Amino acid sequence: MAPCSFSLCTFLTFSLFFHGITAVDYRVINAAATTPGGIRFTHEIGIPYTKQMMGTINNFIWSVVFQQTDPSDQKQLDSVNTYIVEFDGAEAISWGNNNINVSSIYLKGYEGDLKWQFTSLMYHEMTHVFQWDGQGTCPNELIEGIADYTKLKANYAQVGYAAPGQGDRWDQGYDFTARFLEYCDGLVPGFVAKLNKMMRVTYDVRYFEDLTGKPVEQLWQYYKAKYSH
Repeated sequence: MAPCSFSLCTFLTFSLFFHGITAVDYRVINAAATTPGGIRFTHEIGIPYTKQMMGTINNFIWSVVFQQTDPSDQKQLDSVNTYIVEFDGAEAISWGNNNINVSSIYLKGYEGDLKWQFTSLMYHEMTHVFQWDGQGTCPNELIEGIADYTKLKANYAQVGYAAPGQGDRWDQGYDFTARFLEYCDGLVPGFVAKLNKMMRVTYDVRYFEDLTGKPVEQLWQYYKAKYSH
């Protein structure tokens, strides 16, 4: 969904300098400022916290998850924009090349520590902004699994997050795939970072075998067996 009605928006920018080379502007726009969810965002989260947190997450993605200390390996963006928008059907979505929409309806109805949950959500969505997806050839389930892996790595896995060994398929997506990627990372340190780098231009399921020496279905069998007791 595209952002709307900028007359009520609040617009601030924040710049992160990564290793003194790469600068990204972080823009936070509350386009639902008079709605219950938009008001709750202002009172419990706020634009200053959000822009600071976006920079922290960006740095975490580049340095820890994708291990992209060389700017030439990073997805180069001038800005990342977060919009608080009134829409239903999802907690948040990433769209375009550098935009994130967060649902004010979801923010309104969330019960619990909204600031913590919002931060967890942003770890996921910010990963979508900066990950490689094989120029659209990577399956969505793996894309979502990598984004959820970032939450897991950052200790922002929410209540109800899949436990190690859960799931029916390695490509089930989200937390189930994230747990499988965590297992692969235990076999090959930096596995997710290496997989992401390989997916800069295209995707092939054989990348799992290239990195571990075993095809992905065999890895999944070993993973399930490890946690079957």
